[in-house]
Amino acid sequence: MGGLLTTDSVLTCPHGGQVSAIPSLGRVRLGNAPVVLATDTFLVSGCTFAPVVPHPCVLISWQAPAARSSSTAAAALTLDSVGFCLAADGAMQGSVLIHAADTAVEGL
Repeated sequence: MGGLLTTDSVLTCPHGGQVSAIPSLGRVRLGNAPVVLATDTFLVSGCTFAPVVPHPCVLISWQAPAARSSSTAAAALTLDSVGFCLAADGAMQGSVLIHAADTAVEGL
């Protein structure tokens, strides 16, 4: 179990890019921040990955959301969720780094 991720959670790609969540529903909130779901859109900005030519992370694909969620039909994301950073061409660039989340409420 881990704390739920919200739009206030701090997420980055492995290269320092900032992840921004764009919630599709926003009905379930912790404080003023919507809980984010595996089906929401996650964009990456400021990724500096350039092994030979620039190949930055631009979006996130979540593979392991919470196993159960009663808040919506889609699974909520927690500190234990696994997301992969993807380049514009779909190449996987590493895992999302979760630096902070709301630990007052946990998901399974």
